[in-house]
Amino acid sequence: MPQRSGDDRSGVAASSFMGWYVSAMGNTVNLLAFGGARDIVGASEVRFELSGPCTVEEFMGEVCRRYPALTPHRRSIRLAVNGTYAHADEKIRCGDDVALIPPVAGG
Repeated sequence: MPQRSGDDRSGVAASSFMGWYVSAMGNTVNLLAFGGARDIVGASEVRFELSGPCTVEEFMGEVCRRYPALTPHRRSIRLAVNGTYAHADEKIRCGDDVALIPPVAGG
């Protein structure tokens, strides 16, 4: 898969996540919400405006400010950036796909 110039994440194209194509639009990221996070956000996909690059931790703080009902779940929701689980100190850049992934139970 082609990579965006400067993308250093695991060979996943910055414009694709789970088969969806997303084009970078200005200073936004594509926020993808699953499970209970989707219910709280009110949609499975939302354009989320950024003032510039930020860390995963900073991004999650902003998401919780915009969607306060996510705050109690903040520590249990994982974030994936461009299809790869991200650590708190990793950077999120405009045009990235950021997925909110709540815990999954199964058996």
